Amino acid sequence: MASTADFKNGLVLKEEGQLWQIVEFQHVKPGKGPAFVRTKLKNVVTGKNVDKTFSAGVKVEIATVDRRDMTFLYRDGEDYVLMDEQDYEQINVSPAVMGDGARFLLENTTVQVSFNEGVPLFAEMPVAVDLIVQHTDPGLQGDRSTGGTKPATLETGAEVQVPLFINTGDKLRIDTRDGHYLSRVND
Repeated sequence: MASTADFKNGLVLKEEGQLWQIVEFQHVKPGKGPAFVRTKLKNVVTGKNVDKTFSAGVKVEIATVDRRDMTFLYRDGEDYVLMDEQDYEQINVSPAVMGDGARFLLENTTVQVSFNEGVPLFAEMPVAVDLIVQHTDPGLQGDRSTGGTKPATLETGAEVQVPLFINTGDKLRIDTRDGHYLSRVND
């Protein structure tokens, strides 16, 4: 058990039988009345965000979350096969745990997976990855009807919007959080 004074971003709480990660929090001391802590919580399993207020000094249950660096090996049907970098144990992880950013994963990419009592909760992808464009149509000068972007298929099979000057074979830096093009990478 811990008090609201121990809150920090990223801490995982056990509330009402579910696991909630603190996204942000704020200690508030109004002119009148007792102090309280306003928090924004994210459900670890469903991803749902809620706002919750705690009275200052209230005891809350902290969940033990073990974060491990794992290497993505390959896809096995729908599942992702990951290997623990410490003991080389391999596990299958569902797409729901991996999240949307997994569509940008290449083999041998390191991913941080959070576990609670041996069960994988969620995975954190690298913020940006460098991928090669497998296919994109040539951009035509003066074609601005699409806002100066065109679709491109990356080597992982993911499709993103890129500027018109990008060609097949170019290496791009992609943000895994939202799938946006960041820049072209020159080797």
